[in-house]
Order: sequence, then structure tokens, then C-alpha cells
Amino acid sequence: MLRRAVAEAVGTGLLIVAVVGSGIMATRLSPNDIGLQLLENAIATGGALVALILALGSVSGANFNPVVTWCEIVLDGRHKVAALAYTAVQVVGACLGSIVANVMFELDAIDFSSKARSSGALWTSEVVATAGLLLVIFGIVRSGKAAFVPFAVGAWITGAYFFTSSTSFANPAMFIVMQVIGLGVAIALIKYLFPTKELS
Repeated sequence: MLRRAVAEAVGTGLLIVAVVGSGIMATRLSPNDIGLQLLENAIATGGALVALILALGSVSGANFNPVVTWCEIVLDGRHKVAALAYTAVQVVGACLGSIVANVMFELDAIDFSSKARSSGALWTSEVVATAGLLLVIFGIVRSGKAAFVPFAVGAWITGAYFFTSSTSFANPAMFIVMQVIGLGVAIALIKYLFPTKELS
């Protein structure tokens, strides 16, 4: 269990390093082009996500996200104690990843965002991003094509940067808002569309 938890913490931390670090670098490389900043951030995040899932998936399952872990509890019967441990290390890993990214770019290690992220559009975006992410993961797994999950997840998150107004956080380890609703929507859809789980 310890080995799996360490893999989850490291994977989540490195994912957040990629998200935050590429965001900082994008603003420095393209200070006057927000669209290009978003593209740079999305490509770096999607690529890092694919690599991390491929590297650590065989160790921990590469959840890197509490809603993925919680969805596994409902759909696949993951042990609740293990799920709580995963959730804890994911949150810790995310916090440490953010600190590391800031330090790499000579910023304050801990800095609180001044951006307001409270609106109906952002909440709706998070429901869509989260539900879609879970549908992609568990739909592919239940279709017997688990080997494609890393690439599909990377593609979904990269795309969601552009088609959601929140730029697709979809991860309570980083941003807690409407993901629980997205989780509920995804579970209902997965159970309806994929009533039986196929082995990959």
C-alpha cells in the first residue's frame, strides 16, 4: 500500500508541476497572446499526463485525482481505507507540486490566487470536464481497451482546456467546486452505458 501511495503522491505532484509550471512559462514566453499561452499550457499538461499514467499506472493505477479514486469505490469496489489514503496523498502531492513549480520559476513558494472562480459558467464547466473525464476513463476500461486510457485522458484534458471556460481543472486535489456533481453524473452514465465490465 505504501508503494502505491508514494506513486500517487509523486504522480499527482509532477502533474501539478506540469500544469502550474507550463502556465508560468507560457505567460513569460507569450505575454501578449492569451490564446497561445493556453495552447502551450494545454499541450504541456496533456503530454505530461500521458507520460505519468504510462509510467506509474502499473504501480498505483495512476489516479492522480480524488474523483477518479471515488468513482472506483462506487464502480469497482476499491477499498475505502485505500481510497482515503489515495485522496490524502493526492492532495499533499498537489500542494507540493504547486510549491515546486513556483520555486522553479523563482516565485513565492506559496501564493494565493487573486482570480475569482465563482460563477455559473465555471461551475458548469467543472461538471462537464469532470463527468467527461470519468466517462472517458471508465468507458474505455469497461470496453476492454485499458491500454488506450493514457492517451485518451491526455487528449480529453488537452481539449477541455479549450472547450470549458474554467480551462478544465476537473481535479479536487487542485480545485474543489462542482466535481462531486460531475462524479455523480459520470457514475450514472457509466452504469447505464457500460453495465458490465470487460477485461482488457
